[in-house]
Amino acid sequence: MNGLLNTDDLESLSQAERAYRRLRGEILHGDLMPGERLRAADLQDRYSLGLTPIREALMRLASESLVEGETNRGARVTDASLDELADIMATRRAIERLCLTAAMARGGADWEAEIVASMHLLSRTPLPADPGDREAAARWEAQHRRFHLALVSACGSKWLLRFWATLADHSERYRKVRLLHHHEAEAEVRDINAEHAAIMAAVLDRDPVRATDLMDRHLTNTETSVARLLAPKGSKP
Repeated sequence: MNGLLNTDDLESLSQAERAYRRLRGEILHGDLMPGERLRAADLQDRYSLGLTPIREALMRLASESLVEGETNRGARVTDASLDELADIMATRRAIERLCLTAAMARGGADWEAEIVASMHLLSRTPLPADPGDREAAARWEAQHRRFHLALVSACGSKWLLRFWATLADHSERYRKVRLLHHHEAEAEVRDINAEHAAIMAAVLDRDPVRATDLMDRHLTNTETSVARLLAPKGSKP
């Protein structure tokens, strides 16, 4: 659900599921930005799908807090806010620590191999050249998600992974702001590959203290960069 779907993948799904995945993907990948109005009739034309599946998709996305209903005005993409960003990232850091610690205790050779492979692919995936390069942003996000999922995948708890996936989805929506504006000074671009490589090394060394500390700093640095981009010009978040 979090990767990119090709045309054949979408055609094999029901109309409601196709509408849901298209809308969800465009919200997470930045094609539909926070606060943007979502008129069912416009989406019907855009996706060549019926009104009923579009409305079903909007209701489903509202249950995930990705869409908000507006009385007598349809719906809109949920707004971005500094308070929500802080809440999401604080919760994600807590869940990530639990998942990562458990994965290091349980993971085997296949788990290690997927971490190394996903890190290699991520390091070879370029960042978008400008805010209009949404395809490049989506490709980078897909590899970034694969790497972070690989780290926690051996935690042994389906519920922890569900919570992790929900938080990763919502933090991805915010991180898109930074990804598409990484050339701006407020984004404070770091050597992300070096951060990921350091986390990978600590995880493969089975060092939970070092690994969780590095992950905490990695997530906090991203939160700080996004907060600077979201804050009104001239103010400090």
